[in-house]
Amino acid sequence: MTYFCSTQLLAPDFAVCLRLLLLSPALEECVFRAGLQEWMMRQRPSARSGPVLMSAAAFGLLHLGSGWQHALAVLAPGLALALLYQRSRSWTWCALAHSAMNAFAISVCGL
Repeated sequence: MTYFCSTQLLAPDFAVCLRLLLLSPALEECVFRAGLQEWMMRQRPSARSGPVLMSAAAFGLLHLGSGWQHALAVLAPGLALALLYQRSRSWTWCALAHSAMNAFAISVCGL
């Protein structure tokens, strides 16, 4: 399990928790769901899977800075968040779910 855990997740301090639980979820969901995915959904309203897959892939690419393993590990959660946005059209629900996923990652990696 520690293969996917960065050093920040293994021993998070207050600043890391603030970033992972509040700042990153809000900013990333604004950019990837309310920004990129929403724009793609408006360009081609009949396209259902394209915007979902593209926003999930872009989300994964953003996490390449933490290593390819981490980027691969966030693809499935990114896909879940993209599907949630497609259904709800609410980036705030996505940010809350994203924050919960990050909290789960912190709890698992900290064990």
